[in-house]
Amino acid sequence: MSDQTREPARAPEDLAVLFNQRANAGDVEGLVALYEPDAVLAAGRVVATGHAEIRSFYADLLARKSDFPAPETLPPLRNGPLAMTFARLPNGALSVEAAREQADGTWLWAIDQLKIAPPKS
Repeated sequence: MSDQTREPARAPEDLAVLFNQRANAGDVEGLVALYEPDAVLAAGRVVATGHAEIRSFYADLLARKSDFPAPETLPPLRNGPLAMTFARLPNGALSVEAAREQADGTWLWAIDQLKIAPPKS
C-alpha cells in the first residue's frame, strides 16, 4: 500500500486508531508514515530517531509480534497545532505522544514515548 492510498490522520486522536490498524496488518511503512521525518520514538532503552530508525524498530517488532489489542485512547490535549495523545495498553502501560498538525491539515507524531510501565502496586 502506498502513502497515497493510506488514510492520513485528520485529527490527533486518529493516530492511535491508524497505528492499531496498521500494526495488526503488519504494515511497517504505514506505521512509519504516522511520524514526522525527524520524529523520535522511545521504547524502554531503545530510542529511534527519524524514519529509517523507526522503520527498523517496527520491522523488528512486527517480526516478533502480530497481535496488537486496541488500547484505551484518552482525549488529546491540544494547543493550536500541537497535541499530546495518550493510550492505555491492555497491560496497563501508557503510551504518550506529541503530535503536530502538518501544513495540509493532517497530523503526525513528532515524539512517541511507548510503554511507560504502570505503577507497581
